[in-house]
Amino acid sequence: MTAEVFRPAGPSFKLALGERGEMLAWGYLVRAGFKILEKNFRTRLGEIDVIAEKNKKIYFIEVKTRSDADKGLPQESVTAAKQRRIAHLAAQYLQKKKQQDRSAAFGVVSILWQPPAAPEIRWIENAFMLEDGFFA
Repeated sequence: MTAEVFRPAGPSFKLALGERGEMLAWGYLVRAGFKILEKNFRTRLGEIDVIAEKNKKIYFIEVKTRSDADKGLPQESVTAAKQRRIAHLAAQYLQKKKQQDRSAAFGVVSILWQPPAAPEIRWIENAFMLEDGFFA
């Protein structure tokens, strides 16, 4: 008989997993040399999880955390619609901060966390570009 790992389900578990994933991502990015500029930047259009800077480039970062890969890897949930939303939010941020001339990119921190194992954290730099060349 094999031991089963208890995995709570439901919205509160997903919310807690997502919040913990964001904390792990922040620590990972800082250790990787990023300066965190904003966490959870919100407008009426949505939210960017992390805005960070490294080597004079601004990164707009989506954090995706999953407890299993049954429905695909975490980064696969950053759909084309999500990418467009992040791009519009990024443009708003750059305009608000008067930084439109800055070099910028989109990244994803993908976290696969299957307790009791340690989380697998993967940084995906330049995770996407929009077809219209935004941030190309």
